[in-house]
Amino acid sequence: MTTLEQRLAEVRHRILQACEAAGRDPASVGLLAVSKLQPAQAVRQAWQAGQLAFGENYVQEALDKMAELADLRGATEWHLIGPLQSNKTRAVAEAFDWVHSVDRLKIAQRLSDQRPAQLPPLNVCLQVNISGEASKSGLPPHELAQVAAAVATLPRLRLRGLMSIPEPAQGLQAQQAPHRALRLLLQDLNQRGLALDTLSMGMSDDLEAAVAEGSTMVRVGTALFGARPPGAA
Repeated sequence: MTTLEQRLAEVRHRILQACEAAGRDPASVGLLAVSKLQPAQAVRQAWQAGQLAFGENYVQEALDKMAELADLRGATEWHLIGPLQSNKTRAVAEAFDWVHSVDRLKIAQRLSDQRPAQLPPLNVCLQVNISGEASKSGLPPHELAQVAAAVATLPRLRLRGLMSIPEPAQGLQAQQAPHRALRLLLQDLNQRGLALDTLSMGMSDDLEAAVAEGSTMVRVGTALFGARPPGAA
């Protein structure tokens, strides 16, 4: 039976191979371990194997996990990658290092207002509904430039880049298309004067396609932690 350490090594090897195929420096692609619905002990095991950045979808679950792993707080990065409601922004602003799922200006304003002054600015990405799915969160591409310009001025945030969760697709070329679209949106924002450096895209099933299109952070859960615990949503 493969261990978490073995799966982590396998995922890192996939990233290395994808970077080699794309002619990219492997150091330019970070691994975000998606630890939602996994016990705190699994996060600790991943940390002991050298993984430092963890992505969570549910605010309260993440806060409980942070409390249980309080001894690791200075040596880990916590990223919120799930939808964020207005009534949860204070807790997120106080506890997280990154938020990938900012999908409207109101949420960004609240995060900036509620980020404690003694902490560094909160790193944020704007989530883009790159496939236009009605069921998905995210800004429509035609609204992105206006919202990005406004978010970039907020004092307690640091706008880092864009995030997307495209529709599942089969085959490398089909998987690459939405990632390419997000990369081009980031390029457009930078041409408008924003200094963005992050493309949060690619998961267990399509990280190779995402790396080929410039991902700087792949979000991997199943391939790293295995199947979700029994009864998990």
